Amino acid sequence: MQLTIPNCLTFFRIAAIPLIVLAYYSGWKYDYWLAGILFALAGISDGLDGYLARKWNQTSKIGAFLDPVADKLLVAIMLILVATDKSLLDNLLWESAFSITVMVIIGREITVSALREWMAELGQRANVAVSNVGKFKTGIQMTSIGCLLFQHDLLFLPTLIIGELLLYIAGVLTIWSMTIYLNAAYKAVKAD
Repeated sequence: MQLTIPNCLTFFRIAAIPLIVLAYYSGWKYDYWLAGILFALAGISDGLDGYLARKWNQTSKIGAFLDPVADKLLVAIMLILVATDKSLLDNLLWESAFSITVMVIIGREITVSALREWMAELGQRANVAVSNVGKFKTGIQMTSIGCLLFQHDLLFLPTLIIGELLLYIAGVLTIWSMTIYLNAAYKAVKAD
């Protein structure tokens, strides 16, 4: 395996996960700052690794495997982290909707990953490629999680509330993008 910059960025994203969790639970005065900054860097690496791999023609089989794994791990673990934080939950506008949205997003990640694997086995992987709705959902979702990790007002902006509201938008986009994937898979299987 060649250690390219895109692959290093993917490995960084995986390595950042336990660091974010440790920072979040550390009880240190700036724990939310550190968790938020580390998550922001991990989120930036998510967009950057694929872009650089394509631009520099450094795509690889290990990168194609690890990139979505790193993305799913990062999102799922961060959502579980914030969804189990009692102090965060106590300050939400709508706790039950928040919990349901977290379940929907994690459920979608599992479903779409399994769907892509199944479609690849059928030789139809291209039919469930990432859609623009999925990319937009990812951007909203990552911004939401960053705000939820940070939690404290920033320049008079209520980041916790912004993060919660963005998560609901990401939840709607999650259902929409999953419908697109399932419809594409259905058409591919039906045509076969």
